[in-house]
Amino acid sequence: MLDSEYRKGIVLAICAYTFWGFAPLYFKLLGDVSATEILIHRVIWSFVFVTLLMFLFGGFSRLRQVLKRPKQLIILTVTSILIAANWLLFIWAINNDHMLDASLGYFINPLVNVMLAMAFLGERLRKLQWFAVGLAATGVIVQLISFGSIPLVSLGLAFSFGFYGLLRKKVNVDAKTGLLVETAILFPIALIYLFTNVGGALTNFSSNDLSLNLLLLAAGIVTTIPLLCFAASAVRIPLTVLGFFQYLGPSIMFVLATTLYGEPFNLEKGITFAFIWGALIVFTVDMLYKRKAKQAT
Repeated sequence: MLDSEYRKGIVLAICAYTFWGFAPLYFKLLGDVSATEILIHRVIWSFVFVTLLMFLFGGFSRLRQVLKRPKQLIILTVTSILIAANWLLFIWAINNDHMLDASLGYFINPLVNVMLAMAFLGERLRKLQWFAVGLAATGVIVQLISFGSIPLVSLGLAFSFGFYGLLRKKVNVDAKTGLLVETAILFPIALIYLFTNVGGALTNFSSNDLSLNLLLLAAGIVTTIPLLCFAASAVRIPLTVLGFFQYLGPSIMFVLATTLYGEPFNLEKGITFAFIWGALIVFTVDMLYKRKAKQAT
């Protein structure tokens, strides 16, 4: 049973990160809509979509249990803020030609997961893991000293999603229920924004092109499916293993940015990426070595 759940967690992680890797294709189609308004769409339509899923497949009994536990509600309030910040920063990066920065952020995230697991879950870093974290830190320091800049977008995405994953793992609430509570917490804020900004794409459904309206409605599906897969995988596999599969998302984004959208891969980005990729290689070797040693015993 444990092996079955572990395998299911692996498949769900692959689905989530592959979906996220191709997500920029969707957000590029909404380039004329502001990042804040796209975020509002994500909140509103995700809430609607998850509520519909709950009606179709059940789960309101688990929701009632969560509502009776103030500690879980507090943690889910924090995760809702973290995921909203992550969404907003990601959308802004994609639609302002910073897809490479977004890619770098999600390459950094597995290393952030390792540090968070050490700090909050009592996991100890092995020597190679420390070396990998040191390489990543060196990449950021080199960029700061040599080019006078810090990859704020990348670090913001990495740490906001890292803490989100950590807290979702600790709160131990199933994927649908957790996402429903998170979007329900954000929903009133989205409505306030909607009614105080009349005239945006969301309030002009009758005059928008059909294609734009369909894209706006699709925000719920684009948001919900990978998050449900991620949240479901997070409770089935270790955080460090979950971080390993995140290589898929930023790799797809990197290819899209440099080929399809022609973002410049200059010396500054090249040096930083080289250190991060080096860190990820070391991290991967360590994981494989540990697995091989475990199988031998």
